[in-house]
Amino acid sequence: MRALAAELGLRPTKRLGQNFVHDPNTVRRIVKAAELEPDDVVVEVGPGLGSLTLALLPAVRAVHAVEIDPVLAGRLPATAADRAPALADRLTVTTADALGVRAADLPEPVPTALVANLPYNVGVPVVLHLLAELPRLRRGLVMVQSEVAERLAATPGSRAYGVPSAKLAWYAAARRAGPVPRAVFWPVPNVDSRLLAFDRRDPPPGDREAVFRLIDRAFAQRRKALRSGLAGWAGSPSAAEAALRAAGIDPLARAETLSIEDFARLAAATPPLAASPTNGHAESR
Repeated sequence: MRALAAELGLRPTKRLGQNFVHDPNTVRRIVKAAELEPDDVVVEVGPGLGSLTLALLPAVRAVHAVEIDPVLAGRLPATAADRAPALADRLTVTTADALGVRAADLPEPVPTALVANLPYNVGVPVVLHLLAELPRLRRGLVMVQSEVAERLAATPGSRAYGVPSAKLAWYAAARRAGPVPRAVFWPVPNVDSRLLAFDRRDPPPGDREAVFRLIDRAFAQRRKALRSGLAGWAGSPSAAEAALRAAGIDPLARAETLSIEDFARLAAATPPLAASPTNGHAESR
């Protein structure tokens, strides 16, 4: 890996979250934990120098690698051809920021799984974006900062539960899949890493954008009871209380106690005062 980096004149940067996995046992462990099928098509974000890519190629039908660094993206097909010549035709590389990738940007066949060592600074938005953009993603296994994995896998009522976990629950059921030692990376990061697995499920009834806006509003004041914390969303505290009661939610509950199904029901409960065209002001209390 160091020789390849030297050939490319590569110096890993924090800006792009470049911490490359160099341990072969770790990449084999990731592929095994991903529970992939031979007909799966994997989208891999941030393949870097290709260690995980090479471990994925024998396990699946195809790998679509999305790499923001044009130097790394340009070198990856040659690495596959050199190290796994019989499997190199399973790899396609797209030079792009994963946060801007659309389904139409990726070649056929359509991805069914996400497996990636994600840059620490964009782990949450990348997972949420790809689940929204690629509806045929059935499962995923990503390596993220340990605290991020805890937040994404958190359940209602736990201290780590918040915006990321609630939004991920719209798409999938998530679970922690084990820690990853710092020593398997080059350069060695100054944070701990963990694997996060998820399986897609049907979302609750409702409009996703409306539910996500509500989640953002609710957790913006997470220490407040929802009657007060959602007063701005509803138009007044009493309107928020009416909507909460209509959704079967205690007005004195806090955001971290609500499941994604609760948020969906609440988003569908139109606040009476907010919906009234004659009500031109909000209550001051």
